[in-house]
Amino acid sequence: MSVLFFLIGCSVCIALFFLVAFFWASKNGQHEDTYTPSIRILFEDEISASNPDDAISNEDK
Repeated sequence: MSVLFFLIGCSVCIALFFLVAFFWASKNGQHEDTYTPSIRILFEDEISASNPDDAISNEDK
C-alpha cells in the first residue's frame, strides 16, 4: 500500500513539472505563431551563392 502512495506522489510531481514547463513555454512565446509552421513546407530552401560547388552538390541530392 505504501508503494501506491509513493507512485501517486511521483505522478503528481511529474504532472506539476510538465505544468510549469508549459507555463514557462507560454510565457516565452513558444505558442504565439500558429500560422507559419503550417505553411513552412511550401517555401523553397535558399541556396547560398557564396560557393557554387556547394550549390551544385545540394541540387544533386
